Formats: sequence, C-alpha cells, structure tokens
Amino acid sequence: MERAETVVHTRPAEVAPLSPGPAPAPAPRVARAAGQEDQRLRELVVMMARGLVDRPDDVEVEVLEPGEDAVFELHVHPDDLGHVIGKQGRTARSMRLALGAAASRVGRNADLEIAD
Repeated sequence: MERAETVVHTRPAEVAPLSPGPAPAPAPRVARAAGQEDQRLRELVVMMARGLVDRPDDVEVEVLEPGEDAVFELHVHPDDLGHVIGKQGRTARSMRLALGAAASRVGRNADLEIAD
C-alpha cells in the first residue's frame, strides 16, 4: 500500500496597507506626431464609423494622444450620433473593443472617445 503525499496549504502573508500620503505627480505628456500604427488604427475607426452612419462624408477621427496608449476622438454628424452609440452604448462598446483588439495585436493600448 502506497502512502499519499501530504499537502500543506499556507496562508499568504499579510499585506500592509498603503501608507496615506500625497499621490505621485503624473508624468508630463510629451507631444508626439502620430506614427504609422496610429494612422492605421485611425483608419480602422473611420471604416467602422462610415459603415454605421447615414452621412459617411462627415466622419472624422482625430488622434488625441499618439503612441503606446493612443486616444482617438470620433466626430460624426449630430443626426448620426445615435447610430454610432447604439442602444445602451452597445455599438460604441463594440467599436472600442475592436479598436482595443487591433491595438493589442501591435503591442499597444487604444481608447475611443465619441464627441457629441
């Protein structure tokens, strides 16, 4: 008859609470020009938005913050805003998800803001 090994479970060490104090200052933002990957992600947002709206010529996408954590801002005709946002924001959420997935394929993060 074989003996089963004994498994010993240990509790994780107690984590000391963070000491209250001033928050570190945010790093200053450095203005950079949009690179090739930023432009490709921008074109993706333009393509998705133009497929949703009634006035595709009025779709504009600005690169607010280029780089590793890019931020894009989508502008559409006011009458098309509901098409881009969708019921309970589902369409906008899907666009953000697709943009984030495309950005992660090139090792980046991206966020989409919809201007009203």
